[in-house]
Amino acid sequence: MTTRLERGVTYGILTLFAVIALTPVIGILSTAFGSQDSLDTGFSLPEDGPHWSNFTDAWSRGHFGTYLGNSLLVTAVVVAVTTVLAVLAAYAFGVMRFPGSTVLFHLFVIGLTLPQEALVVPLYFDLRWAGLTDTYWALILPQTAQSLAFGVFWMRTYFRSSARAVIEAARIDGADTWTTLWRVLVPMGRPAISTMVVITFMWTWNEFLMALVMVSDEAHRTVPLGLAFFQGQHSSDAALLAAASVLIALPVVVVYVALQRRFIEGMLGGAVKE
Repeated sequence: MTTRLERGVTYGILTLFAVIALTPVIGILSTAFGSQDSLDTGFSLPEDGPHWSNFTDAWSRGHFGTYLGNSLLVTAVVVAVTTVLAVLAAYAFGVMRFPGSTVLFHLFVIGLTLPQEALVVPLYFDLRWAGLTDTYWALILPQTAQSLAFGVFWMRTYFRSSARAVIEAARIDGADTWTTLWRVLVPMGRPAISTMVVITFMWTWNEFLMALVMVSDEAHRTVPLGLAFFQGQHSSDAALLAAASVLIALPVVVVYVALQRRFIEGMLGGAVKE
């Protein structure tokens, strides 16, 4: 009886939190499919059926095709570069032993403690001096540096918790450092790498402040910045705003659904331990 009661309480709490989490999502979806002439933002679909035209109207009016392309380019480059550099640096910090490794690692960790608001203005002047503002590099370079701090910290934890016996066995078999990393540890660490990829993707995709400061021309706007300007132009049209929000959030949802199993494994450990 106690076990059944505990299970019932657990499911009740999970159901409650699921309802709390899903309520805003359902509200946004119902509004996105509603009529543009209606001010109703409730949870029911309109009587004349869902208005799919809201998404096409938001797409064309807000120029989200260009913004999505910019965000995909910036996010893909940031995630790819961060993943490669984080794996290489974390392997050096987690497995190798060399003078100054502790000090260098602490420098990376400092990057996690510095607020973005304190760095964005000096970064703007540095990038403007280099002639990189209003370019993709003004978005890629700072966000790669910010994500790299987390990536190195996250992957170093995985490498330090990896089974030493596996590394020693690979070296006994004649595998060099490069082979041990890419043929042994990286395949074992796919859950941890997937977690880092998902988190970096979400951070980069949703980045607003950096794009607002570094980009002033419409050709290089990303989707969060484009949504802000779209909201200013259509502040009274809840259906169009909700449809635009759904379009912007959809890539993040797709990436998370595709990698959710490895993401959860990585969050819970994801490493082979002795």
